[in-house]
Amino acid sequence: MSRLYKEFVHETFDKNGNVERVTFKQDPYYNFGYDVVDRIAGHTPEKIAMVWCNDAGDEKYVTFGDMKENSDKTAAYFQSLGIGKGDAVMLILKRHYEWWYCMVALHKIGAIAIPVTNQLLTHDIVYRINAASIKAVVCTSDGEVSDLVDEAQKETADLKIKIITRSHKEGWHNFEDGLHNAPAFVKPTGDARPRAEEIMLMYFSSGTTGMPKMVAHNHYYSLAHITTAVYWHNVEPDGLHFTVAETGWGKAAWGKLYGQWIGESAVFVFDFDRFHADELLKRMEKYKVTTFCAPPTIYRFLIKEDLSKYDLSSVKYCTTAGEALNAEVFNQFKRLMGIKIMEGFGQTETTLCLMTPTWLEPKPGSMGKPSPAYDMDLVDEDGKSVDPGQVGEIVLRLDRAIPAGLMMEYYREPEKTKQARHDGLYHTGDTAYRDEDGYYWYVGRTDDIIKSSGYRIGPFEVESVIMEHPSVLECAVTGIPDPVRGHVVKATIVLTKGYRPSEELKKEIQSYVKTHTAPYKYPRVVEFEDELPKTISGKIKRTEIRAKDRKDG
Repeated sequence: MSRLYKEFVHETFDKNGNVERVTFKQDPYYNFGYDVVDRIAGHTPEKIAMVWCNDAGDEKYVTFGDMKENSDKTAAYFQSLGIGKGDAVMLILKRHYEWWYCMVALHKIGAIAIPVTNQLLTHDIVYRINAASIKAVVCTSDGEVSDLVDEAQKETADLKIKIITRSHKEGWHNFEDGLHNAPAFVKPTGDARPRAEEIMLMYFSSGTTGMPKMVAHNHYYSLAHITTAVYWHNVEPDGLHFTVAETGWGKAAWGKLYGQWIGESAVFVFDFDRFHADELLKRMEKYKVTTFCAPPTIYRFLIKEDLSKYDLSSVKYCTTAGEALNAEVFNQFKRLMGIKIMEGFGQTETTLCLMTPTWLEPKPGSMGKPSPAYDMDLVDEDGKSVDPGQVGEIVLRLDRAIPAGLMMEYYREPEKTKQARHDGLYHTGDTAYRDEDGYYWYVGRTDDIIKSSGYRIGPFEVESVIMEHPSVLECAVTGIPDPVRGHVVKATIVLTKGYRPSEELKKEIQSYVKTHTAPYKYPRVVEFEDELPKTISGKIKRTEIRAKDRKDG
């Protein structure tokens, strides 16, 4: 176990010796750059922090000593351009190793890091610059992203500084030149010194309705990811952890930076453009990844590969989050790899809230139990706790303390913040039920619940069964109005290659659902589509499907 982990965490244990409650050290000047990266660099500078490779065959081993040196140079370079405490800096860096230099540097100078995906279009960039008053952008030279930033700049007065990596471009500063010519870094002092309760990081949430909200986190957020990495990912100081996530999403903070380095584990980064299961598995074999985390979608692709072709003996532990895990995927992966996938749940607004920690036996399809860092509950529409087996909204109780991993606010949106945090609760907007053993089972978003003939039906439980049918590539379950039942279940389905829409196939899928779950959940309406509407982060937009149904109806 890492020495920093023991220093930052206070644990209490249950009668079985498992962690029951955890709190974190509250230093008003805590800073991930100085108190984690620089300290590890001080006592073990040659320790590997990151193993990076790309799909062109390039590779890079970055030590903590390297990370301190390059983050200091980056911080000094930013300061020389006029970037300082409180300035918002947008990072569009894919999986480039420069992202880590920039993140740590921004933390050191107290600027606000805003990672975003390279999939954004011009209007997306304009919205983000204006909403967050973004002063500077650090951008990949891959593709057309920098051109889109140039177009966006014409529609905003806030963006003043543009920095591009691995290329020279008119109107842009070159990142590599900046580091080479950077002055010696001088840590901020006095009022310029970053404080732990100030904004460190913001993500634009990928909601299924409305414009993205700005989720603001302070410096303590990084500490809260200790539970993510140590209790859930099961990282070790001599391990190599691989979370499959692009740096524009919050999952990168979960699995590629904070908790892993506090646990003194190296992180593995595969910088690719298009996902290919075979290429991913080859890298895991070559670099001997020890712990692995990916969304269920990735596992679905992996179990279709001939895993016997790869030497994956180094992989000891696997986790998943981002969407609910289908039990069939769990069982297939365990059969092929001999490893149980440990599920978890959280949001951009939080760290890991529900998890299957190292000491808990997983139940396939369950998100596990509450993290010891949070006081969690399931409540009804009146805010009252529900009994086992009853569906309720997942909430965090805030009456005892505000947990370190919870967002500060929706930046510049006080009304939306109040909607999420009121009456001593943080409302996740997600629903679940709790079984007699205390395990939580995902049901759906509060506005996705289907009420039919007195039953409350979660879309995921129906989708899980439908996905087992060999004809189904993707599906989305929604409710449509019905004069007798209130609503009935509708399945919108994308078929796999080799299958064609037909009435016979509809009936076959309906019969399959009836015989594999409670009959009242079966989809009375089935529609086949070429694709499903999705957010930029890949989440299915059920609201758009419902809107289309209302229009068609």
